Amino acid sequence: MPEPRWLNEDEQQLWLEFREFLWGYPRAMDRQLARDSAMSSGEYSVLAAVSQAAPEALRPGDLAAALEWDRSRVSHLLRRMEAKGLIERCASSSDGRGQDIKMTDAGWDTIRSAAPGHVSFVRETLFDSLSADEQDQFSTMLSKIRSAAVERELW
Repeated sequence: MPEPRWLNEDEQQLWLEFREFLWGYPRAMDRQLARDSAMSSGEYSVLAAVSQAAPEALRPGDLAAALEWDRSRVSHLLRRMEAKGLIERCASSSDGRGQDIKMTDAGWDTIRSAAPGHVSFVRETLFDSLSADEQDQFSTMLSKIRSAAVERELW
């Protein structure tokens, strides 16, 4: 087995900064959503995806694919959100065998109330801190990093 290509000091520092960002930003986003809207980022992601599919309903498998989540994660979250009255599941209008996900009035009220604060969080913490050129560079970098993981069948 070949010797690992160890990180040099600068690479290690960049890796640690990136790792802390990967762990910290989702926590910050969860805190913002919990504080302002009493929901998790997962719940927000589901409501946003279902609202964008409206007026059509969304199948759980299509939701999992759109969010790039495991079906079991989606299923557990949908159960909790249904218990909270945010979504409802009903027989599929397209084939009758599966289920469709639709937002309840409470779900619509929740996403409409949460969206302004959440978009402010994203704008203020991500876009306002970067110039237009830096945003383009960041997009390119993220795409390259993701492609490297996809090529290794890890994404």
